[in-house]
Amino acid sequence: MLSPKFRTMPPLLDMLLLLLVASTLLGAASSAFTPADNHLILCGTSASATVAGRTFVGDGQLPAKSLAAPQSIQANTSLASVAGADEPALYQSARIFTAPASYAFAVKQPGRHFVRLHFFPFKYQSYDMAAAAAFRVTVQGAVLFDGYTPKNGTAALREFSLHVTGGTLVIAFTPTTGNLAFVNAIEVVSLPDDLIADTATTVGRAIQYAGLSTQALETVHRINMGTPKITPGNDMLWRTWLPDQSFQLDGNLTEHRDATPSTVHYKPGLASDSTAPRGVYATATELSTSGEPSTISAQFNITWRFNAPAGSDYLLRFHFCDIVSKAATGMAFNVYVGGWLVLPNYEISQDTLNALAVPVYKDFVLGAKDATGLITVSIGPSTLGNALPDGFLNGLEIMRMVGSAGAGAAAVSPRSSKVKIGIIAVSAIGGVTLAMALGFIAFRILRRRKTSEKKPSDTWSPFSASALGSRSRSRSFSSKNNGVGNTVILGQKNGASAAYRIPFAVLQEATGGFDEGMVIGEGGFGKVYKGTMRDETMVAVKRGNRRTQQGIHEFHTEIEMLSRLRHRHLVSLIGYCDERNEMILVYEYMAMGTLRSHLYGTDDLPPLSWKQRLEACIGAARGLHYLHTGSAKAIIHRDVKSANILLDEILMAKVADFGLSKNGPELDKTHVSTKVKGSFGYLDPEYFRRQMLTEKSDVYSFGVVLLEVLCARTVIDPTLPREMVCLAEWAMQQLKKGKLDQIVDQRIAGTIRPESLKKFADTAEKCLAEYGVERPTMGDVLWCLEFALQLQVGSSDGSDTETALPPLPRTTPQVQRSQSIASVATDTVMTTNLGDLEEMSLSGVFSKMIKSDEVR
Repeated sequence: MLSPKFRTMPPLLDMLLLLLVASTLLGAASSAFTPADNHLILCGTSASATVAGRTFVGDGQLPAKSLAAPQSIQANTSLASVAGADEPALYQSARIFTAPASYAFAVKQPGRHFVRLHFFPFKYQSYDMAAAAAFRVTVQGAVLFDGYTPKNGTAALREFSLHVTGGTLVIAFTPTTGNLAFVNAIEVVSLPDDLIADTATTVGRAIQYAGLSTQALETVHRINMGTPKITPGNDMLWRTWLPDQSFQLDGNLTEHRDATPSTVHYKPGLASDSTAPRGVYATATELSTSGEPSTISAQFNITWRFNAPAGSDYLLRFHFCDIVSKAATGMAFNVYVGGWLVLPNYEISQDTLNALAVPVYKDFVLGAKDATGLITVSIGPSTLGNALPDGFLNGLEIMRMVGSAGAGAAAVSPRSSKVKIGIIAVSAIGGVTLAMALGFIAFRILRRRKTSEKKPSDTWSPFSASALGSRSRSRSFSSKNNGVGNTVILGQKNGASAAYRIPFAVLQEATGGFDEGMVIGEGGFGKVYKGTMRDETMVAVKRGNRRTQQGIHEFHTEIEMLSRLRHRHLVSLIGYCDERNEMILVYEYMAMGTLRSHLYGTDDLPPLSWKQRLEACIGAARGLHYLHTGSAKAIIHRDVKSANILLDEILMAKVADFGLSKNGPELDKTHVSTKVKGSFGYLDPEYFRRQMLTEKSDVYSFGVVLLEVLCARTVIDPTLPREMVCLAEWAMQQLKKGKLDQIVDQRIAGTIRPESLKKFADTAEKCLAEYGVERPTMGDVLWCLEFALQLQVGSSDGSDTETALPPLPRTTPQVQRSQSIASVATDTVMTTNLGDLEEMSLSGVFSKMIKSDEVR
């Protein structure tokens, strides 16, 4: 496809260009890689076997000098026992080593090679490879892995790519004391010299990692986004690419796209068929944008999660090929690795010169400190106003750097003297050019700074005391020294200190350098770390990232709100840090985590008793009641959910996360007109319809929390039948049918007094009234919950009489809800500008809030 700028060329020149492009594509298509070295070995046998068009030769046919294994055993098993393996012919035999042994392979052409080791443990005579195998494998003295124990009954492929410099490659197997080693098959195959470039961008540091071309790498994951699985017979380098579905965190946000492989066009200088086969680039996983046009501008990401051994640096290779767009330009999206934005507003058209279906790849190095057992990658919509809300990924490779100790420094590996001389020469010649370039860049930066000073910026800037003072007239500022360096205390007029500016170095020390092992939570703002200050005070450290546009605003809002709020049922803000462009908030540590985790979390926690649940709800209600009534102007939380209700060591509940909070209406107003913000499943449908925020919006969200407490299930569960997906809708329907006993958490159902249960359920039902005027205040909710607790434990006078609240006036007819909502993550914070939805029913609002699978 020609770029539009070439379409005005004279016809003859246009035809010549088309012929040139066609010949280039035909040449690329007809080219095939023939490896200079291609050693394919079946171990423990003299037989040969053909697998995917390649012939493997038994190691019994090798020359004596190629196999140094004086105490080895040739083992074999039946074909039926290895039938579950992808290539069973590779695993029917094995060579067992009870002492150190090695294979030596002649290398015709130095350079990068695949070393693939195939393992399938089975029993042979008295040798049980699954139970007794534990060994180390080295190549030329470099340890590939140590203490390896293959999983019983499972075929395993360990694939390494190594830079070979000599004329012989030696693979050594060393059993650990009292154990044995074995191998079923070995491949030593040359690779194209340009398969691994020498440099890549370091994640989180925006600097180049040098030395990749000579770095030993182990393939940990090789993924084809979409389907199908690509087998070695369909890859020029005989690689296996697994489908991505099992690695997705939420497949409901994705669509599978595919194209005819022949439509993929490799271009010189970009990806080639050795980088990845056409089958990878002809399929993609795309951010779901189909169905009814959404009125929500929420930023959904596709996220994949991969297990990866800790302690090593990783090379991540992203494969892109635009087979989803109809136009060559207009698409931009963000690419993340963990919490780092590695490709902001990426436009593939800039790399492909506005051509569609042209493959490219991007390499990044993730340091060992950030790779602590799990690696996540995400694709999300661009924040550019003129970009389509879309994004895609075609393939991903995750490779462990063997022997790496940390990203950032160049890898040390042998280089030829010619390469060194070339580097020195280029450096000498380029010195003057570099100096001129730096001067030009400095000049441009100075000009940009002058321009930027004339207009406001949307990017993060340090949060100064004066800036905060301009945002709130109710506070004054003073400087003190608290033993951790110069800090700024944000004080209220009464002189009570509210929040401290804490040096970044102190928080680094408290969290062990923001060690991933200290992470106790993660949300839209960033990760939360457990920390210990120098005086042994336990703290929770929330470190912001730039993945959300609301990050800066939430940071300011949180400090503003909590600096002037103090209540035993609100989580206390201890301090903040804005050094080095960081946005860090420090809170009191809540030892027992979130209420949500105790209801249906993954920590295998024992269920809370009914009394403990009531007390937690009462504590949260007290905190919200204080927000609504504790100052001249109400404060509306706007993100009430079980994940934002924390429990301390005695299970006392406190409300947390005030990043979305907003001051309530003025005395002469009934509401605040504002953009809709909140979390799916908890959002007040009336607020969503009309963008009119009141304290009753918090009451609705709290009503959903009460249902979570009652039912112990998620507010949105896409795995359930359609009518049960939304907790609020399903539970309300069951309550109206008189089926309260069928929705209560069965783990504690037998311990609840019926009158307490009924009072609690009635309270939740009142909170979830469709119209805010019909809902009780938080004060009324608090009273009802305290009454429910008394009905459970028994009042001091022994009375069980329930005093019902007076009925609230009904001002608008109740609208029957008839539809359900589809799947969506309950913790997703959404924001939107909406039109007039006042006439829409509750179920209609939910249908607008979340796309249903049935309308796609």
